[in-house]
Amino acid sequence: MKFMVLMYADPAKTAAMTAEERAAVFARHEALHKDLEGTGELLNGAGLAFPSDTTTLRWQADADPTAEAGPAVEPASGEHVTAYYVLECADADRAREIAERVLDFHVVAVEVRSIHDFFGMGEG
Repeated sequence: MKFMVLMYADPAKTAAMTAEERAAVFARHEALHKDLEGTGELLNGAGLAFPSDTTTLRWQADADPTAEAGPAVEPASGEHVTAYYVLECADADRAREIAERVLDFHVVAVEVRSIHDFFGMGEG
C-alpha cells in the first residue's frame, strides 16, 4: 500500500531553531532515509518552500483559472506543510510507525494518508 506522509511545521518554532537543532533534525531524517532505503519503503520525499512562496490555481466554471499567492488553505493554527514522504508499506500501522519518527519540536503534526494509485488501472 502507498501512503503520503505530510509534515506540518510551526513557523515560529522553525524560525527560532538553532544551528544545533537544525543539524539534529537533518541527522534524524538522514537516519530515517537510510533505514527506509534498506527496506525499500521510501519512494519519494522532499522539503517544501514556505507558504509565502506558493501559488494556488483555482478552477472557475465560466472563466480561466485564477492564480493566487499563498497556500490553498490558510490553517487557523498557523502550521503549514513543510515536507512530505511517499511510502510503500505493508499497512497503515507501518506507515504511522515511520511517521512517528519525524515528529519533533518543530514538526508538530504529521498526516498519514492512503494514496489511491489510479495509474495503470484498466491495463491487462
